[in-house]
Amino acid sequence: MARNKEGLVLMLDVGPSMHAVLPEIEKVCSMLVQKKLIYNKSDEVGLIVFGTADTKNDLTVEVGGYENVMVLRDIKVVDGDLVEALQQIPRGTVHGDFFDAIVVGMDMLIKKYGLTNKGKKRLCLITNAVSPIKDPYEGTKEDQVNTIAAQMMKDGMKMDCIIYREKQDCNVLKEIVEENDFLLSIFSSKSSSKKVYVENATSLLGALRTRNISPVTIYRGDFELSSKMKIKVWVYKKTSEEKFPTLKKYSDKAPPTDKFATHEVKVDYEYKSIDDSNRVVPPEQRIKGYRYGPQVVPISSAELEAVKFKPEKGVKLLGFTDSSNIMRHYYMKDVNIFVAEPGNTKAILAVSALARALKEMNKVAIVRCVWRQGQGNVVVGVLTPNVSERDIIPDSFYFNVLPFAEDVREFQFPSFSNLPSSMQPNQQQQEAADKLVQMLNLAPTGTEEALQPNLTPNPVLERYYRCLELKSKDHDAAVPPLDETLKKITEPDSELLSQSRAVINEFRRSFELKEHPKLKKSSRRFLREKPSGSDEEGEGIGIVGQPMDAIEYTSEVKLEKIGDSNPVQDFEALISRRDGSQWVIKAIQNMKNKIFDLVENSFEGDAYQKAMECLVALRKSCILEQEPREFNDFLCHLNKYCHEKNLKSFSELIASHEVMLISKTEAPESDVPENEAGSFLVKKEAKAEQGS
Repeated sequence: MARNKEGLVLMLDVGPSMHAVLPEIEKVCSMLVQKKLIYNKSDEVGLIVFGTADTKNDLTVEVGGYENVMVLRDIKVVDGDLVEALQQIPRGTVHGDFFDAIVVGMDMLIKKYGLTNKGKKRLCLITNAVSPIKDPYEGTKEDQVNTIAAQMMKDGMKMDCIIYREKQDCNVLKEIVEENDFLLSIFSSKSSSKKVYVENATSLLGALRTRNISPVTIYRGDFELSSKMKIKVWVYKKTSEEKFPTLKKYSDKAPPTDKFATHEVKVDYEYKSIDDSNRVVPPEQRIKGYRYGPQVVPISSAELEAVKFKPEKGVKLLGFTDSSNIMRHYYMKDVNIFVAEPGNTKAILAVSALARALKEMNKVAIVRCVWRQGQGNVVVGVLTPNVSERDIIPDSFYFNVLPFAEDVREFQFPSFSNLPSSMQPNQQQQEAADKLVQMLNLAPTGTEEALQPNLTPNPVLERYYRCLELKSKDHDAAVPPLDETLKKITEPDSELLSQSRAVINEFRRSFELKEHPKLKKSSRRFLREKPSGSDEEGEGIGIVGQPMDAIEYTSEVKLEKIGDSNPVQDFEALISRRDGSQWVIKAIQNMKNKIFDLVENSFEGDAYQKAMECLVALRKSCILEQEPREFNDFLCHLNKYCHEKNLKSFSELIASHEVMLISKTEAPESDVPENEAGSFLVKKEAKAEQGS
């Protein structure tokens, strides 16, 4: 068999207790085959159902027994017929024995592959395991499980056991369920079997491994702790984003009679000269270039190769740090897993000792990684200990890539705790929000967590595969509506929302809701100043700019300073820039200068109102941006300036608007007590009156 070719036998319980969930099982199993037709079209799949009144399998003929087990399809290469067979699974009338089904499935794999293809033979059992198991002719049921598990290990078989039990399954005998669960747990401990319990169609969709991905190492070599101490490790991918299938270009121009036509389209590119569009530029006359300021610097392929950083392959320990120093948002890219070299006892012991020491001390390791020779980049990451809870599974490390300085985005956001009390929720609002969060808790105490990552499939991919299956039968088929199972992933649970309507209404009543008006797009004309001496028709360089959408303009040209027409809006736009840490201080300084200009150049107080609006906006932003000292120092300086320049009317305007210093209550960074902040202007006015 091919290296990645899998032999799979599906064993489906179709007894009366499974009838309610069989439609979902049909969908999931059909999806499994559809994915194999895309990714693993050479895989072979067989189909067994148990719990039927009829019996059809080789073991019944050869040795007797194994009743109520039917082989609907022998192990063959996946095709469209299997998809149709899975969409029309027969309903059984008796309670099936999943032990018999497992043995029949093993017999099919042994007869098909013998001792070959170890690790590529898989059984998949889907049942609710609520029906009693027949007593064996010899020994106990536990002995029977041990015998079957030993045979599975000998022949290199794996098994996935998916136990589907809905929450409302109350009409089952507890003793039978507990016995079956115990027997299935023996498979997990004695063989390469995995047992998963699911309660709904969504979890079932994720539990059935629809695509077989072979583990491939990205690194095999030394984990260098020092020049004299090295551990042999293998590194695998633990998580990796599943991509859409690669779509290729195909042509329908090939003759219908040509059975060997591939219909593939080959794309060729030609590079032509700007001066002569008919002259093709050959590869030896082309060179790459990089823009450096206004010029383009040519870099030949030889120079590019010479300038590349070419580190040696290896994983080196840089040091250790407290786990609290590595923030979760530092993690980048996929997660890898470091395991000791299989079969290397010393390496297994060394990895285990290091992992357990880090776990006990609450530390992590920082390592430098170059996965392969000639790799053009160096990765620095963190190793987090993964101490195994099972004796048969060795300890390991999870690896996450850490960012370099160039990868970090430093955006300044104000803390909610620093907002004034008027902008923070009261006790009633907080309690309403707490109830809303508790209501939508996906993992309430005593119940299974909903939408577990390992049991939740990607709804976008699943929808794509289902649509592709329809298109394979009918090219003109319309895109089907979103399946109900996928809706439960992409939309809130409607039943839960209806049950908790009172909590939602209470949350809504606790907050004042206002409709945010949509701003209409406006066009503005941006005019250049006409030079002196130009006439009204626009001679020389005085040109009227073309109409331009204001939103489009501001997105392309970012504000650099505060203008005269709308200083408050300009200030808010400037201080909200997050493409550099300097913009907050720059915006505050700009606004200070603008307020001074307005006060100083005001004629009989005509600009005082605009200056006051700017001062209020400055105070609010200094609280939000945690810069209270900037405002407090400025207000003291401004008040002093008004008294020195005999601008008492503006000081009175400040007092009438109750613009005071930012107190410690409003911003913890402030060093002004609340009582002093309120009496600041009163003291200043009293001093001014004494001086006069």
